[in-house]
Amino acid sequence: MEPKKNFTYQVIRSGRRSISVEISKESEVIVRAPFRETRENIDDFVNRHHRWIENHLAKAEERKRRTGNIPKMSETELNHLVRVAKKTFAARAEYYAPLVGVDYKRITIRKQRSKWGSCTEEGNLNFNVLLMLAPPEVLDSVVVHELCHRLEMNHSPRFYNHVYRVFPEYDKWDKWLKDNGDILMSRLPSEN
Repeated sequence: MEPKKNFTYQVIRSGRRSISVEISKESEVIVRAPFRETRENIDDFVNRHHRWIENHLAKAEERKRRTGNIPKMSETELNHLVRVAKKTFAARAEYYAPLVGVDYKRITIRKQRSKWGSCTEEGNLNFNVLLMLAPPEVLDSVVVHELCHRLEMNHSPRFYNHVYRVFPEYDKWDKWLKDNGDILMSRLPSEN
């Protein structure tokens, strides 16, 4: 059965056990399926998920519209921002660590296209340089989030209790980052 849709999709077959669908950054629909899955079953899967696909395609198009005219930073500008970020993140982590009740080891600043921050089991903290372009409260919310992973390496209610204890307005600034993060990410220089 041919899918009822307003989009085309690419099928990628592999040794996986189930069918899944994803929307790429270029707004392409990619269906991943097991080698032996029939085209009829794949089309049926796409039909059953066509609303989800169309909603996510619309979001991807809106994201492209919002970020299409945002100027890219030069490598020189980005490297300068990394130098400033090293001092800024070090100061904010030093301020918040005693409030959280933890210590940490090394802080690394990264030029990432997906993550805002991370914390390793060893206590190393990684932060995205693009947070320097956000309001300071957003930067602080990510610092507190990562420091709280020193207490809980998960996103359980206990983890968020630690976050809210130190940073009660976390949800407000996390929402700002979710709403505007694509604009910040669009400032990275194009990949060659």
